[in-house]
Order: sequence, then structure tokens, then C-alpha cells
Amino acid sequence: MATATFARRLGAFVKSAAANKGSGWFGPHMAAASRAIVERIPLVDFILEIRDARIPMSSEYEHLRQFPSSLRRIIVLNKMDLADRSKTQEWMRYFQEHNKICYGINSHNKDNVKEFLNFLQARVRELKKIDQSSYTTTIMLVGIPNVGKSALANSLHQVGRISAAEGKAEAFNSESTARGDERYQQFEGVNPFFFSLCVLHTRSIEKIGSHPNIYVLDTPGVLPPENLDVEVGAKLALTGAIEDYLVGECELARYFLAILNLSNEYKHWANLLGEEDDRSSVDYKANPLGSSELDMRRRKQYATDHTQDFVVRDVRRTLFEAVSSFEGNLENDEEVVRLINAQFLALRDAFRLPLESGENLCYRVSIKLLNLYRTGRLGHYTLDSVPRNAQYPTTI
Repeated sequence: MATATFARRLGAFVKSAAANKGSGWFGPHMAAASRAIVERIPLVDFILEIRDARIPMSSEYEHLRQFPSSLRRIIVLNKMDLADRSKTQEWMRYFQEHNKICYGINSHNKDNVKEFLNFLQARVRELKKIDQSSYTTTIMLVGIPNVGKSALANSLHQVGRISAAEGKAEAFNSESTARGDERYQQFEGVNPFFFSLCVLHTRSIEKIGSHPNIYVLDTPGVLPPENLDVEVGAKLALTGAIEDYLVGECELARYFLAILNLSNEYKHWANLLGEEDDRSSVDYKANPLGSSELDMRRRKQYATDHTQDFVVRDVRRTLFEAVSSFEGNLENDEEVVRLINAQFLALRDAFRLPLESGENLCYRVSIKLLNLYRTGRLGHYTLDSVPRNAQYPTTI
């Protein structure tokens, strides 16, 4: 299949970057953070392993493999708004069938975060029935880069603070500028060794609940130090867990187009074919001088902003027309490359790029296309398939 060919090619770039010590793949800061996290895992009450819902298996935090699975570890599938919803449900059932606690979330959805906070508070209360030695509960967020740990930690804190205020509880001040020992007086009951990770290696520790008190520690994203499987590496690169420059934006965009061309997502844009003519007719009636003048105004005003709705519609329509009119074999690598090359040329017009783009055309189209994919403007994709009739890996 053509997507597998693109994945292997992209994965080879990732493996090369991982093997190159000078690439910054697993630098000293990441190694130090990794050691600090592993040392402190036994000290916390709960571990939230944040994964990307688009790649539920490929975004595994491998450093947890050395710890036994338990009821105090929760797999959180974040960015579920960017994934195929039905596939996310399949993955959640898969984890649950293998005795893994799993929760799907969109960390930017307030209602979703509030439901998750209620879920966590219920888990904490269950824990306190068993272990009443501490009034304070600590939760550590771990994961690879760009799975949304910080966004989730911030959202939990904001929702928790609002809930506490509504309940007339004392709100936690995340903007405190106190220093030294005074900074930690409010964290009564929390192991001091737990805080040294916050000071040395991470961004923040936030209070997200009262009665019982719950504190969340956000940790740095850490990649596996070893070379990755090529297909896993390709998926990590496409979803943004790996810096784009390590593999190249053009390669990433080509991989995405190969996935889109074999998906059903573009079929949802069939109605856009007639929309252009309808909109032109309406624009003409509203503007007797002709719709071309209105289009010129749009081009001047929004020429560089590819996130405008009318530009996104043009991109979707362009991709639909290219795929639906393609008469070649989408299982043939050479023919898929031909289709992708044609799509790049057509996307130049959709993105309003100048004709003299020249050698920069591929790069300029790629960064805009990747941005639209990663923000969900070009559909919802789950890149990992749920294993069928296969034993669940004991290390996951």
C-alpha cells in the first residue's frame, strides 16, 4: 500500500535522527527529566499517561514499562476531537477489555474537562477508603512530547479553581510569586521529594481539587531513547511529537496526503463542488460589478491567512476534486506520487501562493497543509488500528 511506503520512508528519517546524537533527539535535558520522573513515580498516588487519541498505541510512554500496571495508572486519550470518534471508542473498549483504565478527552473542552475532573475525584475518594494515611493526593502527568499534557493540566486547574470558588472553598492562586520555602507552605502533606521535579525539570504543579486536596504535576515530554519502529516514528512525526525539521515538512505533507487519499474523509466535501458556483451567483447579485472584484478584495485582505474559512473550503474542494477525478490506481506507489504532485500544484492556488514560489512551493504548501491537518480542519484521522485477534502487550 502506498501509505506504508511513505511511512517507511518517513520512518527512516526518524530513525536516522534518533541515531544521530547531535540531532537533539534525546539530549541531556531529556535524559535528566526522564531519570527524575522515573524516580518519583513510586511517590505519587496516581499516574495519568497522556496519549494522543490519533495514535493510541504509538504514543505510549515507554518509561512506564518498567512499572507494573495498576488501578492507580490511567491512560488518557487526549485530542480526541482530532481523531476518528468511532475508532477512539474502539480503542477505549480495547484497553478496558484488557483491564486498563482509559478515558478519552478534549483538553480544550470545558465540559469534557469538568467530567474528567469528577472522574478523578471519584477515583481519589475510592483510594482514600483504602489508604487514609494522607489527606493530600498527588497526580503525575507523563507522556511523550506534544500530547497535550500542559494543556490538560492547565484546564484541570482552571476548572478545579472555578468549582472550588462555586463551592465557597478557598481558591488556589496559580499566579503566586512567592519564593523559597513559602512557595510550598500551601502544599501541606505533599512529599518534598515530589517538588524537586517541579523545580528542576518541569513547568508547573497545580491544585485541581479540594476536599480532598488534589495536586497535579505536569512533566516534560520525553521520547524513547532507542531507535523507533519506522511506522511508529512516521506517525509520531506526522502528529507533531517530533520536530518537523528532523524529517522535513514536505515529506510529512506527502505522507498526510497519502493517508487522506485512501480515507473517506475527503468524500464529506462533495457538496463543496456546487457551493463555489452558488456563492459566485450570490456574490454577483450583491456586487453588480462582478464577483471577481469581491474575490480580489478577499485575496488582498486574507492572502497570507490560510485558516480563514473560505480558504479552508477551497483547500477541501481542491483535494476532493483531485482525488475523485483521479483515474489511476491508489494502491500503486508511482501513481499515488503522481496524484500527490498534482495536489501540490493545485494547492498553490487554493492557498493563494504566488506563481513565483519556485523551489519554496513545496515547503510553503506543506506548512499550511500540516497546520490544517493538525488542527482538525481537514478531517479526523486515527492512524493506529486496533489489533484484531491479538494478545494485548503486557508492557503497554
